[in-house]
Amino acid sequence: MRAGALTVAMLLAGCAGVVPKTARPAAAPAPARGPAAQPSRLPEDLRDRVAVLVPLSGPEAGIGQSIANAANMALIDSGGAGVRLTMYDTAAGAGVAAQKALAEGNKLILGPLLADDVRAVAPIAAAQHVPVLSFSNDVSIAGNGVYLLGFTPTESVDRVVDFAKQRGLTRLGALVPNGVYGRRASNAMLRAAEEANATVVSMQGYDRSPASLAAAIRKFGDPKGYDAILIADSGRIALVAAPLIRKSGSSARLLGTELWNTEPQLAASKTMNGAWFAAVSDGLYNQFAVKYRARFGKGPFRLSSLGYDSVLLAVRISANWKPGSEFPADRLTDKGGFSGVDGAFRFDRDGIAERVLEVKQIGANGMTVISPAPQGFGDQ
Repeated sequence: MRAGALTVAMLLAGCAGVVPKTARPAAAPAPARGPAAQPSRLPEDLRDRVAVLVPLSGPEAGIGQSIANAANMALIDSGGAGVRLTMYDTAAGAGVAAQKALAEGNKLILGPLLADDVRAVAPIAAAQHVPVLSFSNDVSIAGNGVYLLGFTPTESVDRVVDFAKQRGLTRLGALVPNGVYGRRASNAMLRAAEEANATVVSMQGYDRSPASLAAAIRKFGDPKGYDAILIADSGRIALVAAPLIRKSGSSARLLGTELWNTEPQLAASKTMNGAWFAAVSDGLYNQFAVKYRARFGKGPFRLSSLGYDSVLLAVRISANWKPGSEFPADRLTDKGGFSGVDGAFRFDRDGIAERVLEVKQIGANGMTVISPAPQGFGDQ
């Protein structure tokens, strides 16, 4: 893992300074279409063909183009002479894009971004034994040749709850949004608390409105009955919930998930000072963002790192992948995993990415790492 992290750092070498993470650039570059620029002039029949399926037009074009740009960066940075990338626009139909990609000889699909698009692509790809490395975080679509690179709440909840227990916080509360993400966070919270020998005193759902949040917090009862309260939602919701929790008289430590990593306004809120959350490390991502901005004139979407890392994975495996043959899918579950901009990761038997996470504390001067990510999976 150390060697892998060093390799990624070397690919990003030459960058200086740090730019803030950009959740949504003001405007997207013009969509790229057709084959991407390649770092070599090898004949096509001597290169492994990889398709990138992302929205390059329509309302999600900004994030799709950012992922495509990052994928091209990774191919150029890694000198992936044995890989040929082609971009396919999913805006007009992910299934149509997948059929075209397969007809043109691609043996690995990176993307799509949206869960519904993955559902459309999966059976088409499976019929031709082509793995799909999706950028989605919807675990319900994983398996049967679909692998998820997206960030899921399970690991971040596990990590922050375990850290809280190490610091003596054992009586826990949780605010979880109604819906799929909330259900996954709830299940992760209960499992993490059991494994950490902590107690979930109360878990309340809400519908993402101030009134519903206030009602959920009132249901917690005794404000002194909690050592910590998990707000399993975005930083934007946390900024609404935190003052309500404090107004109730609770001094419990606030905990968060990986969603907080994209909200720079958290540090500006006094009520968020001292809060903890778990997420992937931003060390290499910040270098990537500087290089991306220099190349494309604006900052990347945070999820664009998934495009970069998926191409690094494909380039690594291409050394043992004969052009024109099926992608060696068994390599995706290598126990040693892979390294990328977001740190070490590997796929479990269900096809969901496992990641090493760090714990950050929010303060007046920003976010500080108080528990670094392990070097590898055996260190967790």
